[in-house]
Amino acid sequence: MLQLRPNCECCNKDLPNESSGARICTFECTFCSDCASGKLKGICPNCGGELVARPRRPAGKLLKYPASTERVFKPAGCEAPA
Repeated sequence: MLQLRPNCECCNKDLPNESSGARICTFECTFCSDCASGKLKGICPNCGGELVARPRRPAGKLLKYPASTERVFKPAGCEAPA
């Protein structure tokens, strides 16, 4: 089950479950659409995987399966993979 991390790893922007601007890779590294399409050019800086739109969990399922509250943030920012 997806963790649905609450923020962008690059800029720390909030990305709640209902956000259409969240992007993830296969390892669930999470970025906002601005960072993903801008500086990262659609590639995860951690694993080199493709960044795609993160699905939204139906509101009725959030009670039983809540989104993660653990924030992952890299204060130095993110660099596009070489």
